[in-house]
Order: sequence, then C-alpha cells, then structure tokens
Amino acid sequence: MKSLLKIMLILFCFFASTFIAIKISGLLSIDDIKTWLTVAGEMNGYLVALIVVGLLFLDLFIAVPTLTLIILGGYFLGPYAGGISAMIGLLLAGVTGYLISYKYGNMLFDKLVKNPTERANAIALFQQRGPVVILLSRASPILPEISACMAGMTKMPFKKFIGCWITSTLPYASIAAYAGSISTLENPKPAIYAAIGLTGFFWACWWIFNKNVSRTKAEGSHS
Repeated sequence: MKSLLKIMLILFCFFASTFIAIKISGLLSIDDIKTWLTVAGEMNGYLVALIVVGLLFLDLFIAVPTLTLIILGGYFLGPYAGGISAMIGLLLAGVTGYLISYKYGNMLFDKLVKNPTERANAIALFQQRGPVVILLSRASPILPEISACMAGMTKMPFKKFIGCWITSTLPYASIAAYAGSISTLENPKPAIYAAIGLTGFFWACWWIFNKNVSRTKAEGSHS
C-alpha cells in the first residue's frame, strides 16, 4: 500500500506543480479561456470545439480547470456539441496518459519501488481497486490524470481501463455541458449547482467506498 501511495504522491506533486506554475505565470486563467472562446465563437463554432478539446487534452500535461472548461463549452456550443467536445478531449487525455505510462511508466515504477515483491503487491492492489479509483476520480482535480497513468503503469487491461474511464466521463461531461448550456450571465445558477452537485456526488461515493473498505479490513482482522 505504501509503495502505491508513494507513486501516486509523486504523480500528484508533478501535476500540482504544473497547476501552481500556471497560476503564478497567469497563463490559462478562466478569464483568458472565456476570451478565447468568445473570440472563437464569433469566428467559427468548430474553432470553439477545437479549443475545448485541445485544452482538455492539455490537462494531461498541465492542470487546467476541467469542470469549468466543460461548463463553458456547453455555454458556447450547447449541450450536445459541448458534451461531445468534452468527451473527446477527456478521452484523448485519458488514453494518452494510459499509453505513455504503459510504455514508459515501468522505469519510474522500478526506480521508486526497487523491491520486486513490493512492486508486485502494489500492482495487484491497483488492479483490484483501480477501477473504483478511475470511476470516482472526478471527485478531485488531478486525480483523473493520476488514475489514468497508474492504470498504464500497472498494466491494467485496456478494455477495463477504457470501460471505467468512459463510464466515469460520459455522465460527468454531459451534465456539466448541459448545465453550461442553460446558464447565462444573468442566471449562472445551473452551472453553480452542477459544479457543486457533481463534486459532492463523487466525494460521497468516495466516502462510501472508504467506509466499506475500512469495514472489510475490520472484519478481516477479527476473523
């Protein structure tokens, strides 16, 4: 367990450092993104979709405000085009993170966890609980990228990974894009409620999952 958490912490620090760097530099602020989408919308709707897809894919390498971006995509493109654009961007980010980590992640894994037994245990643990981590990863920024990379590192079967990723991403993108599409500057409440509701739902699921894991461990220790 410690080995698995160590690797996830390293990945978290990497993604968090990109977020901090972006914040300090002032690049990719919410106002900047709004301006880009407004200008693009005046030119061509496809350009707006391309920006949404590109920024969500870029989230794999530098942290961007994913939920806010999807809501803005729905506002500028409508629920269907906004949702599809978000799905494409999130899918590209997840699959790319998985494939890069599948091919090169073993170098980081072997360097951080030198004991073969500990490596095997860490891989087995993520193979067991990884699907739930992926399904609930939208509870927090950065966690989706970490889960995709961990799935690749631990050689989770691609079908299992992509199934969990789509199951988590499809309703998330659809709800956020729809909320953005029915929001206005005068009435931003749908977007606000969607952001709170989605985050609260995933955190509640995490709480239930952790409670069940703790209960299982307690029962196992008494048996």
